[in-house]
Amino acid sequence: MLSRKSVGEPSSKEPPLPGEGTIICGVIKHLGGDYVLAKCMDGVDRKLRIPGKMRRRVWISEGDIVLAGVWDFSPEKGEVLYKYGRSELEKLMEKGVVTKEFIDAISELV
Repeated sequence: MLSRKSVGEPSSKEPPLPGEGTIICGVIKHLGGDYVLAKCMDGVDRKLRIPGKMRRRVWISEGDIVLAGVWDFSPEKGEVLYKYGRSELEKLMEKGVVTKEFIDAISELV
């Protein structure tokens, strides 16, 4: 039996880290039409689009932590690139990429 490549959470790999043009955000509201409102680590609320390869495969709900790619032509908008799982969030906190206070603030907003 053939297995499909998982879009949301790769197994036994390191979670992707934010780099040039990407930032970690917490989803605070679903806007409908494959858009979500997210509070990013730089303090900006961004409207993020869920791309076609993630629709119906990776369910993104309020309170989830995602990696977002910020659009060059419109910095207040972006696209969801990856959804972090609980174990991946723990790894990110150990590395100091994301703080416990940020995760707690997102859970309070939801």
